Amino acid sequence: MERATLPQNGELFQEGGFWKLRWRNGAASADVPGNGHGLPPYSIGPAIGPGQLTEAQAQQIAWESILSNLDQGAHTFGAAMTFTSFVETKFVPEHVAVKSTSGRTHYKAILKHVLLPEEVDRFFGGDALNSKARLKAIPDWPYIGAMRLSDVRPDHVQRLIEAATHRGYSPQTVTHIRNVVGAVFSHAKKERSFSGENPASQVMLPGMTRKESHALTLAQAKEVIQAMHYPEKEMTLIAILTNLNVAEICGLQWKHVNLTEALAETDGDPIPPRSIAIRTQWYRGELATVKRGRSKILPIPQLLLPVLLRLRRRTRFTGPDDFVLVSQAGTPINQINIAARRLKSVGRELKMPWLSWHVFRRTHATLVYEFGMQFQHQMAMTVYADSRQELSGYDRLHVDALKRR
Repeated sequence: MERATLPQNGELFQEGGFWKLRWRNGAASADVPGNGHGLPPYSIGPAIGPGQLTEAQAQQIAWESILSNLDQGAHTFGAAMTFTSFVETKFVPEHVAVKSTSGRTHYKAILKHVLLPEEVDRFFGGDALNSKARLKAIPDWPYIGAMRLSDVRPDHVQRLIEAATHRGYSPQTVTHIRNVVGAVFSHAKKERSFSGENPASQVMLPGMTRKESHALTLAQAKEVIQAMHYPEKEMTLIAILTNLNVAEICGLQWKHVNLTEALAETDGDPIPPRSIAIRTQWYRGELATVKRGRSKILPIPQLLLPVLLRLRRRTRFTGPDDFVLVSQAGTPINQINIAARRLKSVGRELKMPWLSWHVFRRTHATLVYEFGMQFQHQMAMTVYADSRQELSGYDRLHVDALKRR
């Protein structure tokens, strides 16, 4: 492969472990950053670590992906880049990469409806060939990746919206597609790679249809819990009794659970007696710190205490860093697999096809609103009314104590 030669006003350099390209208009010196004529540098690819590029490879990519798209009279090369090139070299490394795991996952999923899915997999380092669930390119889909940024018009984005609507995508997904395209162009304007009105801002969206929100009654909660086994049974009880979301439940470690009647401390973090410190969450295979507003201390409901004590008495996986709910291998519970394999099965069996982790949190809010301070008492009376044979003697004492209140 013949080595590409950059124009005199283009400079390839390393910064922060990445190869980057700096482009200057006119006769401005490439040695003087920020001289008023320079444009923000474009990320080409890694210069160190896995997948690192040699200077020759980075130069070739700079030419093929960016500079070859220039018009002779263009004032900036940003507007002459294709939508795909901008997403790969600017939007993903500068905007998406700093997002949380869920944010990166969201952008990766939605961009596959805007660009060719295999291109998106490449941007995010995914193994597209071995991914069973990967989205494949749809023939005649109005992808805009091959278009130059400066050529994308509102009607191009509108065709994306119409194609998604006709294929049966939910209004929420259609809205996400419009918003992600808009985010790309907002970043392009910020980087002075695009001028003019954001083409996504003028797009008409289909009407939003809200799904009916479901919550369990006490009688339904009893049916559901009695039809369940470990771990979905424990996850459901924790969700209904504490209002924790499923990521926080799966990310709960023993070091953050104080089952004793004395003050405990973990890494300088005091945990009151019979309390849970919400500090981490397990989401899409990663343990992460919860957002600031979700970090809190919760007293352990008395109805939940026997459940946690029973889990604590198991023979394995009870160390400080072990998770409260684990698989047979000691790994955190996969909430998606449990929902697909167990929740849906229980929902079909009980004619509650809408059963989900969100339903249990709504159930908490509904029952607290309905029963107030008597919420725990009503749960004990209903859920365990016919289940005394399933409880150990220690557990029965706590349930009986609740019933007497």
